[in-house]
Amino acid sequence: MSEEYSESIDNQDVFEALGQSDSFLDFQEQLSKVAQVERPVLIIGERGTGKELAATRVHFLSRRWDGPFVALNCSALSPTLIEAELFGHEAGAFTGAGALRRGRFEAADGGTLFLDEIGTIPMDAQAKILRAVEYGTFERVGSSKPINVNVRIVGATNANLESLVGEGKFMPDLLDRLSFDVLMLPPLRGRVDDIPLLANHFAARMAHELEWAGLPEITDDAMDTLCKFKWPGNVRELKNVIERAVYRSDDELITKEELIFNPFEKYYQSQTQPMQPMEPGQAYEVVRQSDTSQATPAPLRTQPAEAVSLELSFNDSVRELELRLLKKALRETQFNQKKTAERLDLTYHQFRGLYRKYQDDLKNEE
Repeated sequence: MSEEYSESIDNQDVFEALGQSDSFLDFQEQLSKVAQVERPVLIIGERGTGKELAATRVHFLSRRWDGPFVALNCSALSPTLIEAELFGHEAGAFTGAGALRRGRFEAADGGTLFLDEIGTIPMDAQAKILRAVEYGTFERVGSSKPINVNVRIVGATNANLESLVGEGKFMPDLLDRLSFDVLMLPPLRGRVDDIPLLANHFAARMAHELEWAGLPEITDDAMDTLCKFKWPGNVRELKNVIERAVYRSDDELITKEELIFNPFEKYYQSQTQPMQPMEPGQAYEVVRQSDTSQATPAPLRTQPAEAVSLELSFNDSVRELELRLLKKALRETQFNQKKTAERLDLTYHQFRGLYRKYQDDLKNEE
C-alpha cells in the first residue's frame, strides 16, 4: 500500500465505541454481522455519531482486517480533484500532474475504502466508481490502461441519498450497488443511557492526558444536565464538553457550572444591556444578554466616593477595595469560588489570580 494513503488507526479510538443502550447494542450486532459479508455497506448517521469509527470496525471485524483501510472525506475535495484522488493520474494528465500518482482505490487494494460524505461526489466520478465496484477495474486519469483492484466500499453520509437520486444528483445504479445493507447510527439523544458511560470515559482519558493523579468525578447535577441536553453534535460534542470541563477544572470534581456547551457564546453575545441612570458614587453590575431583568445597582459594588480615604496611596486604596469586595463576595457565596467569580463578574481564571494575590489576607475568612 502507498505510504501517502496509509491510515494510522488509534486503538483507543477504535474502542471508544462504548455503550449499553438497546439502540447501540442493536447497531453493533448489525455491524458485526455485515462485516463478515464481502459486500458494500452504507452507514447513515448525523454528524458526530462516529461513522468513520463504525467503518473502521467493519474493516477490522471482516476477513480483510489485515489489509489496508483507506479513508477519504469526499466533501473536502473540489469536483475537479476528486476523480484524480480516487483513481490516481498519469504524469502530465493535467496541469500540475508532474508525476504518476496512485489513487485511493489502488491504495485500498485487498482492503477497505471508506468514502465519507459520499452524497457530495459529482456525477462523473460516480459513474467511474460504479464501474470499479461492478467490475473491479478502472483507469487512472490520463490513461486508458485498465487497473484491477479488489476493494470493499463502505460509504457514509448524513444526507438522504434517495432524495438525491430523485433530484438527479446521485446515480440510482450506484445507490443500488452500495446499499447491500444500510446501517443507521443512532444519535446520542436516542441512547441517553450511554451518556454517563461515555462522559466518565472521556473524563478519565483527559485526566490521563493531563497527568492527573486521580480520576475526575462528575457531580449528579452535572450528569443530569448532560443527560437532558439534546446533543446536536452527538458523541463528538459530548467529548468536547467533557474534555473542556476537565482541563478547566482546578480539582477532580466536575460541576454543572464547568460544563460549557457553546464556547463561542461569550464572545458573540452583547456584553451589556442599556443602563439606568446612576446614583452618585454607585457602579452597576454587568447584566448578561440572557438576563431578562433591567440593570440595577449592585450593592456589592456600591462605594460612596466620600468614603474613600485620600490619606492612603493609590495602590493601597485599590488593594483595600479589592480585599473588601473579595471578602464580601466570598461570605455571600459561602466561599464557593466559582460562584464568587460570577458574583464579581470575573472569569474563573481572573478570580483565581486575584484570590492568589490576597491568599494570606483571606485565610482567616474561611
